[in-house]
Amino acid sequence: MPNYWLIKSEPFKYGWDDLIAEKEGVWDGVRNHLAKNNLKAMEVGDECFFYHSREGLEIVGICTVSVADILDPTDETGKWAAVKVKPKRKFENPVSLKQIKAEPRLAECQLVKLSRLSVAQITPEEWRIICEMAEG
Repeated sequence: MPNYWLIKSEPFKYGWDDLIAEKEGVWDGVRNHLAKNNLKAMEVGDECFFYHSREGLEIVGICTVSVADILDPTDETGKWAAVKVKPKRKFENPVSLKQIKAEPRLAECQLVKLSRLSVAQITPEEWRIICEMAEG
């Protein structure tokens, strides 16, 4: 059974459309220890919500971890982690942060509780709820 995650990116730096165009992207540049630990815990086949931060503030799609536990190519010290991800599907109805915060069953979600965390763990129940929300 895969694990579930949420990865954040500012769409003007690297958005969903960039991932689609590349077909596989490197998730790098993370400089937070909890986020790094989450990256290191990812396994091939795990699924991630792709979240647009700063602009949009919404989950726009799902991607899959294609390569796990690699060194961050932007890190000269060799201590930061990265993964590669491939797009799986775009949400026809993106799920906004406002919607997530309004859903009582998501009150403990890391996206809500640790709002600045760029790589968050998502429980299977949170995953199911958010996917239902995306269905409209």
